[in-house]
Amino acid sequence: MMVSPELVEQLQQLSPAEKLRVVQILVNDLAVGDTDQIFTNRSYEIWSPFDSADAALKLQQMLDEDK
Repeated sequence: MMVSPELVEQLQQLSPAEKLRVVQILVNDLAVGDTDQIFTNRSYEIWSPFDSADAALKLQQMLDEDK
């Protein structure tokens, strides 16, 4: 199910405090919901900064070019 553009627009118009409340509501729903379906029998790739010297070099080059 996709989020409707109208809902996204309404959410973007909320104040920061209202946005935080929406996030709290959604997180609470996830916490009490059926999270077993999310984590059971699945593997999830986790990114690590280790061995990412190439990415650091590329980022530094981009920062240098931006100056």
